[in-house]
Amino acid sequence: VKKSQDDLKWFWGNLPDWLGMEWFKKFDEVSDVSQGIEWTKWYLNGKINISYNALDRIIINGLENKTAMIWYGEDGKTVKLSYIEMLEKVNKLSNYLTEIGVKKGDVISIYAPLMPETVISMFASFRIGAIANPIFSGFAPDAVADRLRAANSKVLITSDGYYRKGKIIDLKRSADEAVERSNVNLKVIVAKRFDKFNVPWNDERDIWFDNAINGKRPEFEAIETDAEDPALLMFTSGTTGNPKGAVISQIGTILQPAKEHFFNLDIKTGFNKSNDILWWITDIGWMMGPWQIIGTQILGATHFSLEGALDYPNKDKVWQLIENFKITHLGFAATAARLLKALGNEGIEKHDLSSLRAFGNTGEPIDEDTWFWVMKEVGKEGRPLINLSGGTEILGCFLLPSPVVSLKPSTLWGPGLGMNVEVFDDYGNPVRNKPGYLVATKPSPSMTRGLWKDPKRYIETYWSTFKGVWFHGDYALIDEDGYWYILGRADDVIKVAGKRIGPAEIETIINGHSSVAESACIGYPDPIKGEVIVCFAIPKPGKDLNDKEIKEIKEMVSSKLGKPFEPEKIVKVKDLPRTRSGKIMRRIIRDVAKEGKASISPVIENPDSIEEVKRAVDELKKMMK
Repeated sequence: VKKSQDDLKWFWGNLPDWLGMEWFKKFDEVSDVSQGIEWTKWYLNGKINISYNALDRIIINGLENKTAMIWYGEDGKTVKLSYIEMLEKVNKLSNYLTEIGVKKGDVISIYAPLMPETVISMFASFRIGAIANPIFSGFAPDAVADRLRAANSKVLITSDGYYRKGKIIDLKRSADEAVERSNVNLKVIVAKRFDKFNVPWNDERDIWFDNAINGKRPEFEAIETDAEDPALLMFTSGTTGNPKGAVISQIGTILQPAKEHFFNLDIKTGFNKSNDILWWITDIGWMMGPWQIIGTQILGATHFSLEGALDYPNKDKVWQLIENFKITHLGFAATAARLLKALGNEGIEKHDLSSLRAFGNTGEPIDEDTWFWVMKEVGKEGRPLINLSGGTEILGCFLLPSPVVSLKPSTLWGPGLGMNVEVFDDYGNPVRNKPGYLVATKPSPSMTRGLWKDPKRYIETYWSTFKGVWFHGDYALIDEDGYWYILGRADDVIKVAGKRIGPAEIETIINGHSSVAESACIGYPDPIKGEVIVCFAIPKPGKDLNDKEIKEIKEMVSSKLGKPFEPEKIVKVKDLPRTRSGKIMRRIIRDVAKEGKASISPVIENPDSIEEVKRAVDELKKMMK
């Protein structure tokens, strides 16, 4: 790890060979910083294609019948695609897309769950040199319209719908509204999920996915793209304000996920006759969707995806699927782990989980109580938890361990391979054993190539806080033993009497109480201290938060963090607003608490939670009088 940070040209120059990448034309230079570190170029004059490396190369090496993808529907329907089956469908769709005029550099938006057609569409985009723009399937029409308009999409690929807790979600209707509001003239390709389902239709614009590829040639030669050509356009979730369009290059899209899967998750390549299967609980519109798909397929391994909820129709569904499909790697956001923990251990003991080799967590800090539960109750102290943190803007991680390093509860261990990161104070000085800002002091190939059509915002967002240094926006800590922790977003930081603290530090302690399932802490205005800490807590099933429990929780925080950080108030709630990927949206809680209304974000998975927070805030205001 140290050598990879000290000698970037050695590490990044050799990495494509270590991962078995095939170039159409080998690069001349590893990197070029002549236009400034902010605009570093990588693998100069190298020609490559993601789709070729994730499909053709695997097949050429003898794995044509290896399973690339497993998809499991809420109704029990299962689809498995081998590498050769996926390539044929990708080629057919590539032929259709070129026939309707899609060219290199055009944007193809994908507004659908993580289903087989979604993966095929993404690889077809890469294959023809177009830019894939995955969009959360849970977005409301206005949010989708904004993205279609910003991207000037040539094609929208969607689905008639999907199941969630026994209900059919009518996605096509939302897609139609989005197209209408966007005022973008585009073709709509619709994946058919249901046999009998009345969907709105525009004969001139819409075509079923199967009809688009039927009769098309199963051969299509992958376009030679420049290593620096854009491959992915991913708009951030909106938890930090207006969505930003991260633009990830062809080479960045290949190397970062594959590097982390191979070295950090220890996913064995299919060439070694392994049967590793990664299931990251995610959506195609969250960075982890493309990350999972591309990383596994570059290695000739298998990825698994699930339609619907984790606890429907039965509470032991996750453990049943791990047993049935022999899942080897299970990844999640901490919220999903807490949900599984709240469902109890009965399903864990009931099913054979011996196939599992490692866990993963990202999206938000994981509290110690949940960390221990995953490690002890699920992993039986025999599998590592690869706790990782990065972002959409780098299609991967700044911090993450590997199975060969020692771990502390909730830690991310330290920097990833080739990732030069530090924790800075307000003045740009490195700090240890006290919270600060996570920054990157050197570039890496997967960093966004500016922001979509907004270079000024790119510089302002990432490079203006500390000159020549990438400011990631996370609040982090390196402890006395050199272990790294993410404490939350920098804009979530609470200042109490001039002292800064990340909400995750407090929430970790609160979530360790036997009556608490989950919590979110914010800074609440106070005329004397500036801000006081207020926490919203969800009780565990069958538990309550009365005066006794609240007193215990406050004492726990006070004893571990000090009296200044004891929450002023703890308010019981039934639910908290969260994104589709499970992140709790503290920004919305803060807005409701301070302004009396939410800046409603279309990424909210559970919009009813807003009313619950409003009710809790009304109760809070009475308490504070």
